[in-house]
Amino acid sequence: MKKAQLDELGFVPQKDIVYNKLLPYADRLDEESNDLLSKIKGNLGRAVQLRELWPGVLFWTRKLSTYMRLYGRKFSKEDHVLFIKLLYELVTIPRLEISMMHGLARLLINLLKYFSESATQEMLDEWRPLFCPFDVTMQRAISYFELFLPTTLPPELHHKGFKLWFDEFISLWVSVQNLPSWEVHLVNLFARLANDNIGYIDWDPYIPKIFTRILRSLNLPVGTSQMMVPRYVTNAYDISHVVLWVSSLLGGPSKQAQAQLTGLFNSITSFFHPSNHGRWLMKLMKLLQRLPASVVRRLHRERYRKPTWLTPIPDSHKLTEDDITAFVESMMQPVLLAMFSKTGSLDAAQALQNLALMRPELVIPPVLEKTYPALETLTEPHQLTATLSCMIGVARSLVSGGQRFPEGPTHMLPLLMRALPGVDPNDFSKCMITFQFIATFVTLVPLVDCSSALHDRTDLTEVEREMCSASAEFEDFVLQFMDRCFALIDSSTLEQTREETETEKMTHLESLVELGLSSTFSTILTQCSLDIFKVALEKAFNFATTNIFETRVAGRMVADMCRAAAKCHPAESLKLFVPHCCSQIHQIAVNEEVLNEEELDKEFLWNLQLLSEVTRVDGDKILIYSSDLVQILQLTLHLKCKQGYILACNLLHHVLRSTVLTYPTEYCSVPGGFHQPISDYLPIKDWGRPGDLWNLDIQWHVPSVEETSFAFYLLDLILQPELQRLQRFAQGEQEMSRDDVLQSLTIVQHCLLGAGGLMAPLKGEPIPELVHSMVNLDETTLYTGMAYDESRENYRDAICRVMRQLLHYILEHSEDDTKSLFSIIKITSDLLHFKGSHRHEFDSRWKSFNLVKKSMENRLHGRKQHIRALLIDRVMLQHELRKLTGEGCQYQSIHQELMMDLLRLSTSTYSQVRSRAQNVLFNSIGAYNFCCRDVIPHILEFLNPDNSSVTQQQFKGALYCLLGSHSGVCLANLHDWECISLTWPAIVRSGLSSAMSLEKPSIVRLFDDLSDKIHRQYETIGMDFAIPAGCSDVAKQLMVTGNPSPKDPVPSEDEAAEGQQKQELKNSESVGKYKQLVGDLLECLSNRNMPWKFEHTAIGFLSLLLRDDHQLPPEAVLFFVKSLNHDSLYVRKVAISAVAGIMKQIKRPHKKVPVSPSELCGVKEPGGIVAGDRADNKWLQYNSSNLPRTQQDWDQCVFVEKTHWGYYCWPRKLMMYAPLEEQPKQNLTRDEMTEREQIIHDHFSDPAFINQFIEFLSLEDRKGKDKFSPRRFCLFKGLFRNFSDAFLPLLQPHMERLVADSHESKQRCVAEIISGLIRGCKHWNYTKVASLWQLLCPLLRTALSNITIETYADWGTCIATACESRDPRKLHWLFEMLMESPVNGEGGSFVDACRLYVLQGGLAQQEWRVSELLHRLLQYLEPKLTQVYKNVRERIGSVLTYIFMIDVNLPYTQPTTSPRISDFTERILLQLKPLTEGDEEIQNHVVEENEVGEQDERTQAIKLLKTVLKWLIASAGRSFSTAVPEQLRLLPLLFKIAPVENDDSYDELKRDAKTCLSLMSQGLLYTEQIPMVLSTLQEIAGSSSWHARYTVLTYLQIMVFYNLFTFMSDQKALNDVRALVIRLLEDEQLEVREMAATTLSGFLQCNFLSMDAPMQAHFETLCKTCLPKKRKRELGSIVDTIPSADLVRRHAGVLGLSACILSSPYDVPTWMPQLLMDLSAHLNDTQPIEMTVKKTLSNFRRTHHDNWQQHKQQFTDDQLLVLTDLLVSPCYYA
Repeated sequence: MKKAQLDELGFVPQKDIVYNKLLPYADRLDEESNDLLSKIKGNLGRAVQLRELWPGVLFWTRKLSTYMRLYGRKFSKEDHVLFIKLLYELVTIPRLEISMMHGLARLLINLLKYFSESATQEMLDEWRPLFCPFDVTMQRAISYFELFLPTTLPPELHHKGFKLWFDEFISLWVSVQNLPSWEVHLVNLFARLANDNIGYIDWDPYIPKIFTRILRSLNLPVGTSQMMVPRYVTNAYDISHVVLWVSSLLGGPSKQAQAQLTGLFNSITSFFHPSNHGRWLMKLMKLLQRLPASVVRRLHRERYRKPTWLTPIPDSHKLTEDDITAFVESMMQPVLLAMFSKTGSLDAAQALQNLALMRPELVIPPVLEKTYPALETLTEPHQLTATLSCMIGVARSLVSGGQRFPEGPTHMLPLLMRALPGVDPNDFSKCMITFQFIATFVTLVPLVDCSSALHDRTDLTEVEREMCSASAEFEDFVLQFMDRCFALIDSSTLEQTREETETEKMTHLESLVELGLSSTFSTILTQCSLDIFKVALEKAFNFATTNIFETRVAGRMVADMCRAAAKCHPAESLKLFVPHCCSQIHQIAVNEEVLNEEELDKEFLWNLQLLSEVTRVDGDKILIYSSDLVQILQLTLHLKCKQGYILACNLLHHVLRSTVLTYPTEYCSVPGGFHQPISDYLPIKDWGRPGDLWNLDIQWHVPSVEETSFAFYLLDLILQPELQRLQRFAQGEQEMSRDDVLQSLTIVQHCLLGAGGLMAPLKGEPIPELVHSMVNLDETTLYTGMAYDESRENYRDAICRVMRQLLHYILEHSEDDTKSLFSIIKITSDLLHFKGSHRHEFDSRWKSFNLVKKSMENRLHGRKQHIRALLIDRVMLQHELRKLTGEGCQYQSIHQELMMDLLRLSTSTYSQVRSRAQNVLFNSIGAYNFCCRDVIPHILEFLNPDNSSVTQQQFKGALYCLLGSHSGVCLANLHDWECISLTWPAIVRSGLSSAMSLEKPSIVRLFDDLSDKIHRQYETIGMDFAIPAGCSDVAKQLMVTGNPSPKDPVPSEDEAAEGQQKQELKNSESVGKYKQLVGDLLECLSNRNMPWKFEHTAIGFLSLLLRDDHQLPPEAVLFFVKSLNHDSLYVRKVAISAVAGIMKQIKRPHKKVPVSPSELCGVKEPGGIVAGDRADNKWLQYNSSNLPRTQQDWDQCVFVEKTHWGYYCWPRKLMMYAPLEEQPKQNLTRDEMTEREQIIHDHFSDPAFINQFIEFLSLEDRKGKDKFSPRRFCLFKGLFRNFSDAFLPLLQPHMERLVADSHESKQRCVAEIISGLIRGCKHWNYTKVASLWQLLCPLLRTALSNITIETYADWGTCIATACESRDPRKLHWLFEMLMESPVNGEGGSFVDACRLYVLQGGLAQQEWRVSELLHRLLQYLEPKLTQVYKNVRERIGSVLTYIFMIDVNLPYTQPTTSPRISDFTERILLQLKPLTEGDEEIQNHVVEENEVGEQDERTQAIKLLKTVLKWLIASAGRSFSTAVPEQLRLLPLLFKIAPVENDDSYDELKRDAKTCLSLMSQGLLYTEQIPMVLSTLQEIAGSSSWHARYTVLTYLQIMVFYNLFTFMSDQKALNDVRALVIRLLEDEQLEVREMAATTLSGFLQCNFLSMDAPMQAHFETLCKTCLPKKRKRELGSIVDTIPSADLVRRHAGVLGLSACILSSPYDVPTWMPQLLMDLSAHLNDTQPIEMTVKKTLSNFRRTHHDNWQQHKQQFTDDQLLVLTDLLVSPCYYA
């Protein structure tokens, strides 16, 4: 194979598209592709060396991606590598325009596969320093790692690959407990790693943890009280990665993963039951659908895929047969439940399809068991649709049988026969699924009667004999199917389904049924033997000719059926149909009047319709009847009746198409059909057989000379006279009525549609000077089997000429003839683009091909083992793709003329004409190179205000032309300076046009859409088109290596120099255009008459023109600064953002120098990874004894602004700012400033300007909705950064005034200024900073004492923003001020809460670097924990969370120097002693007043507890690791308080305790924490309060489920849990016993515990406990209420049995009948036993009622008798 390619192509291709080899003209393709490839290599190489990014490089890289779409990677390895190198060089050009980068990067992705071996270490060095879990950089670092870390290195390089980081990352993952957002990226990385290195990593120690976390990530609702941590929902794992990870863990020696997976499915199976529904369902279904697919992919890779350069999986870890069986078994139960899910059966069907590939014998029988009854039942159609769609999935595995499931094929006929009643006119969805079902099965099976083989052949197996005898029924099946279809057709005729007045078109549903019917029937006939076909044909012919159908609905369906027959065997079918239809039509048309009737005879129309459909067959079979057909055409094309002549045009169209196109003529499942005698060939051997790609043996129809000449004869005969008539009409020489014109146009259009493939494309002169390029930009023409005959007239040109004349005539004389205009637009579109197929048809066929492929593919054996029909379809699609690939066509004069016509139509009077013409215009603009530049000026003419003759329609039309379609180009926003500098000012100026009226909502909406689209789509256009020298070296190599070698020469020195010059010229032109555009927009804005709407649009456009590589021209700077005080709020907002941007542009760069952290602090960096507080990062900490309080200290101090540096490790090169004297000068005089700086300086030094500005800023915008504005903050930050403190004296009085005013808008304004000031003073010298704080501290004190409910959030944001990314030592004034005394009670509890909030905002930004402040704060707060109000309590809870945030339990991390939870808990427990020791109920009887005098210890303790609860609740969602040991010590206390019922009337204390328990129980536990938790729970279970004992159970339920596999992998823990539950079953309190039963039932249901013999025996013994006889009590004596111990034990036994029964709600396990019998014996026991039994029975009845027929079979007759007695409960009447 490779040798042959080497000879033909001159190289061995990397990977080409095989389908090309099967095309009828395949022998010409190698030459064609080589020619194209050499052009691409030559021109791309030249373009890069000539430095021509646009259009050269862009044009030829597009051609390269087209080449890959057409031929695959059909180039040599050397070329492949060079293409990658070149693209990489191009993508990394420093100032490359974003849109170009996108295109090039996408192409690079298609070519890329590889990373070097040293890459891993480089990445780790680069991104590890960003690992700071408290910082956003963590998310960034981990997502980079997820994207880039190489995981496909060969085993001998693993030490340079994942071994460098695996232990570090996995231990990080294992120790994080609260699902931060970066954990998801980590999981995705592990999934990829596991999949690429199966067998090289030992995952066993982590498997229980992995599965526990997967289960948690599904967010399933568990337990009684549901309270979710919101973070768990938003940051859940991505299912597709989970699936990849799980499927990579399966197999291997330990089999542990499969055991856990089985456990996972066992525990969640009941969630799949159709009666359950919730947000989590979609996730579960996705898991179900993707997991089998992933395992199949892995099996394919292990067993069937050709080896590649990737590491093979070692044999020890390949999946064995047992592994596969275990996997399939573990999934069957959930999948069978999911078949009937509320989300539809599609997911289940896909899962079954993949499972059946692996183990048909396990998968198909249960599905069949569900399908047969569903086919019988009439009452539940949804069951039928669900089971049939699942059967479609497993069809291929069923039909092909194979050694695993040999009896599969015998089910095929019974299924088909029983499916027939599904063809039901009354139930649309049932009908469609039945069609799909029948079509799927029939495609796989030849419908040939093989029963004669029973006598002739002796070598058949039992199953084959059965199949042979069954195949005798095929004929019966086909005929019955046809009867069903006829009935369906009869019931959907127009008369039956609509009133006279309604529309005559088919409804959407009808057209779907029509499609289903015709494709199914055509599949059946394709697969029939000739004998069956003849019978079917006869039947169809009789049905069609003995009835007369209306042509709209029923007629279409019947004609489709006949067409299907004709397509399968044209000769036999045409012999029946054509003569019959022709004679019928002639008979009726004998009398002349018929031809002029408005309403034609139904029979006439029906025969014409039938004839037009049956002629859609092979061209050569039609030629025999050519004379008959021509007669009919001449007779009917000029009928008066529109319906009639349209049918005639269809006939013409179909006859032409059949003769001139290239297409396959048969789609049978076996090449050559089934026409050999049974004795030589046994069709049943081919059931379910895939097509063989190398012996497809496609029968192509390639037009012969006779057919082509017949087509031309038809055109001469029919098209020529029509064109002449239209031409005479257009020249005014002949009158025609509108109907006649339309009729002629219809005929022309159908001729074009039929014979478009014959007509050469339009020819004309290329249009020069649109674009200058030094490389050639030729179009590529692809051969599609059609050589155009130059000697004959090119009808495309002829039609084009006449249409243009006609169009101009109509537009001048009768513009309201819209129907003719529609037709002309359609013809124009086809003239330009139609070469035999339409794009939209191709797209929908491509889609449906992919759907069918997906529903029937075999992913296991892989490589294109599709059914033959599908493969043929794919080759046909390849042929169509080649016909449609015509992008990058040259723009010629003829196209220009047509485009001008289209533009004229797009701006004509009638809106429908406009919109159709616009669509064609957009398509054409996309198809021809650079034609936009030609069209845009013409469109803009209509918007020109000086052009007074423009109508409103033209104006709107032009705007729509600029707006473009959804998907296509937007002309107003092309990526090109020339276009934008024309369109944007024109859009703004159009505001002065006389046709513009803001009263018309449609015009206002258009302008909104336009500016909206420009703002959404505009990406900064490049100004620097330089190509570095490195690129041209690679480009040169590309031109000289490998075959095919380019014909173009390598550019000479002179050419290269010229290219360099042109590129520099282009750069300067771009800058010129940019300045001109800004100037034009400013000029528009200076026009006083401009309406406000357009002023806003222009300002919006200007704001888009701010860029980082070129400063805004000074006049625009002046405009924006002035606009800060504009009257309009919108303009002010834009100006604020713009001026903030301008500040960034004119910022002077500050010099940085590398520093060495170890030299700074004199401590060596630690070896290995040590994160957290260490000796070598101690100098970064805030240390109040060593703060820079003098000029000298300040200058010597090295400030590290970014908080994450140094936490995990130091970067290789730490860059810090150089000393002050090396930085740009501060406080420049006006003469030292640049022009732009002067403008800003002058305005902000003007008191009047500042007054007005602050006035505007302190206005309210939307009451109650305003928030702190980051844009304004950026503006002030920029002012103070660029001009240091120049404007401070002017602003100071304003700030003092605003701070004293308590209005929220005034406060917000001053908060924005202050945060900008603090961040802007980053580079000021010490004296300035010190005096700044002298001013700020009093201001902030005032502000904090005036704080209100509306403003506290803004002040919080202000301080947090000010502290972000700043060295805390720089801000020591601020921190010391905030720490003064946050909670002092002055101004009431609210002010305290607010001050804490503000302080927290500042400290949280500083993370780990302010441990001293955190200690001080904690010390300060601790005594205050007891004496506070509710709102302060919540705030303190939140502050405590941040104080302890740094105390994390992460790997490689030193114990923190910040406050630690364990010490704090110790101190708290001491104070809570009064509560833990006493036994009485804790009531919340504390009056909320800080009374004078000491309260007793107990009250103090209750207050303390309330605060602690707030802290626990707040930290549940925020911290990274949970302090489990510490929380456990508080547990007993919480259990004591938490109420049992769900009741909101409880006080705060109890509600909080309940919430806290709910959140704690959901926490993730480490293995070593489980024994601690269990011992605490066991202790509480012995408590005297039954509330506590009850709550233990609810806590246990949730905790076990959320840590399921961690518990299951620990045998001791499992036994402890079981013992605990069984112990509580015998509790003296009834509620506790019942809860224990519920808990037990849940554990059994999720298979955490199993119902084993000892447990069952234990319950049975308990049940048999004898009860003491009822003593005759004397009347009036007090009834003994405490139940005797015996009764409790007996009840416990009954509850245990009841729990077992309720634990399997959807099936009947073997042990259940006996337990039910045991239970029924207790129906008459004393209460509460009797109640329990009744409840259990009624629940059993409720859950098993649906499938009782199946469940019944598990019971013996005697048991059933007893049960029936029980369930029809007599006790109501007793």
